[in-house]
Amino acid sequence: MTPRIYNLFQRLVGPTTRWAEHARRARDMGFDWVYLNPWHYPGFSGSLYAVKEYRRLNPLFVPAGADPMSLEPLRAALAEISALGMRPMMDLVINHTAKDSPLIQEHPEWYVRDDRGEVQSPFVTDPDDPAKVTVWGDLAEIDNETRHGREELWAYWAQLVRESIELGFHGFRCDAAYKVPSELWRHLIEEARGVDREVRFFAETLGAPTEDVASLADAGFDFFFNSSKWWEFNESWALDQHEEFRTIAPSVAFPESHDTTRVAADSGGDEAVQRQRYAFAAAFSAGIMMPVGYEFGFRRQVNVVETVPTHWERRAMDLRAFVKRVNGLKAGHALLRGEGVLRALGGLKGDTLVLERHAADTPAAERGWILINKRKDSGGEVPLAQLAPDSQGAGEYRLFRVCRDDAPEEGEEPGATVALERAEVAFILPVGGIPLYPSPVLNEERR
Repeated sequence: MTPRIYNLFQRLVGPTTRWAEHARRARDMGFDWVYLNPWHYPGFSGSLYAVKEYRRLNPLFVPAGADPMSLEPLRAALAEISALGMRPMMDLVINHTAKDSPLIQEHPEWYVRDDRGEVQSPFVTDPDDPAKVTVWGDLAEIDNETRHGREELWAYWAQLVRESIELGFHGFRCDAAYKVPSELWRHLIEEARGVDREVRFFAETLGAPTEDVASLADAGFDFFFNSSKWWEFNESWALDQHEEFRTIAPSVAFPESHDTTRVAADSGGDEAVQRQRYAFAAAFSAGIMMPVGYEFGFRRQVNVVETVPTHWERRAMDLRAFVKRVNGLKAGHALLRGEGVLRALGGLKGDTLVLERHAADTPAAERGWILINKRKDSGGEVPLAQLAPDSQGAGEYRLFRVCRDDAPEEGEEPGATVALERAEVAFILPVGGIPLYPSPVLNEERR
């Protein structure tokens, strides 16, 4: 399975009646999942992630004239998305609620308490400066490991999951998954698959310590989100993380998310960089995610409290054909569909990078190459003549210049040297048949 996920971010899009038109555009670009951030009724802060009531729709998403207490507008929107051949995914936030949630009064034993017995807000300490502590005062931290009332609490979450599937969701992005016991996730996944055997669970673990991610290995997650968005191709950490985590579950890469700044803003609207970051993310791991607006070069970062539909921007670029081309290649080529095994041929130094991608960690596994020009101001060359022939005899290979709109979709025969434009990413992939050129293996030099 190769999830290609489009994050709708409803605060920018508006009420449920507008969701299908954006899902249709996503489908036409080759996405097969629509990810919705929390749709629930929020607490006093208005943050999407400060859920006050889990069984009520956020007023911002209620269509004009609809019953604000009914979930039928949500059900109808999900049915429209599914009718397009897309699978809706929702955020599952079970590590905290809003500070003004009625659950605090109804089930006080479900919450973490401070020394004074008050409900505690989640917080994070800066590892580089312990004096810097960020506290989310609009949130109340759930104690999912409590012994008193745990059975009832876990049953409450399980019922929410079952109800969400019955509403029309086929997947869950599990927010801050590392802050929830692995045993609870395993329980919820089992409960969910009792309703829908094909439901998928995606763990959000960004910024978590390695040991916390590893602790989720037996939870049963189908995917987790990786940190490759922050890789600048010069250090080994992203490849080390890929190697360490690929045995836990396949991962999903993204060029930007609702939690990050926009690539277009960071690059000053450089379309070449916009294409580079998406093409790389698509080749790095099993899945790919892109937020609404990336295809048009939006620069304004979305905000879980402040974003409104009037923040929709004028198109600075139109990458729909490019995204469709990359998604189609990822969905159609076996080597790009799985998590794979990555090696940096020739090391990480220099202006160009060659990543060798193996389908599996076996000598006979199919392989291909990702060519990346790190430079954003000039072109670069990747000499293939320096690479030794494959002793096992490879099949046919094609060069796919995915970042170029005028390149042939079926690929082209690579020469002795591949000239890359600034910030360009290209793929060399096996397609079977008679070899067009020797399968390259660099002189045993690795990262």
